[in-house]
Amino acid sequence: MGELSLPVKVIEMGSTSPRVPVIGFFGGVHGVERIGSQVLMSWLHSLIHRLQWDDQLHRRLEQVRLVFMPMINPGGIWQRTRSNPNGVDLMRNAPIDAMGKVPFLVGGHRISRHLPWYRGKSGAPMEPEAQAMIRVVQEKLFPAPFSMSIDCHSGFGRRDRIWCCYARSHRPIPHIGEVFRLKQIFETTYPHHHPYLIEPQSVNYTTHGDLWDYLYDDAQEKIPEHTFLPFTLEMGSWLWVRKNPRQMLDFFGYFNPVISHRHHRVLRQHLPLFEFLTGMTANAGNWLPSANQRAALTREAIQFWFPPQV
Repeated sequence: MGELSLPVKVIEMGSTSPRVPVIGFFGGVHGVERIGSQVLMSWLHSLIHRLQWDDQLHRRLEQVRLVFMPMINPGGIWQRTRSNPNGVDLMRNAPIDAMGKVPFLVGGHRISRHLPWYRGKSGAPMEPEAQAMIRVVQEKLFPAPFSMSIDCHSGFGRRDRIWCCYARSHRPIPHIGEVFRLKQIFETTYPHHHPYLIEPQSVNYTTHGDLWDYLYDDAQEKIPEHTFLPFTLEMGSWLWVRKNPRQMLDFFGYFNPVISHRHHRVLRQHLPLFEFLTGMTANAGNWLPSANQRAALTREAIQFWFPPQV
């Protein structure tokens, strides 16, 4: 069998001005978590069809640019594996190490490509798919004065979570105040909507080689005058398994809703979140905190997410 070669597609819509804010939608990093790609395609399908009749959407897209990369690991999806065809977990592949201990295997390792969560060889270049994603973020999102991203995954817990950096450290990121402000606005704007847990990933566990940690730190170094906020939507697939234990007979059942009505529900229930994040990106100037507000929000965020250990 010859070497597998599949394209990684990037789709853009909205303003072409270099000064508008940008939001990126990413999915399919792990080949078994195909629901992430499907949710993004559902969102893209809705936008394309709304453009045929929705003047308000046309006006919104004059203020913002949307970047889609819905299937970052097509080889993994084709081969039905978490890793890419080289056996590397792309979300453990960045050249950064976690601070302190990480969970065995899950946190990333270099033992063998035949075990899940393999980081790749030490000192080797990042995998082509990881490099492609990084290049898209650096070229499409970094130049904007404000940018945000959401990367869609599944497979952890029974609650849907929205994670911010860091994955590698229990330290708060410099923009933890902005993240806390976004959390406040979402929960007050949609008090009866889907109950996401919004938190840093390290509240749950830490990992080596997280691509979003790498990109966030890169943005801090290269474009400190801009604001880049990467998020991960971690869909709580354990709930799907609990409601339908027969899914455990199918490896994909651990990561994707199998029953038709539940699959359709997942495809639609995150669209208000994507709409909200797009609106927050387009109107960043209306909610980003001032210097004084930021200091207070940072203290509040640290107290909420990183309370002192008793």
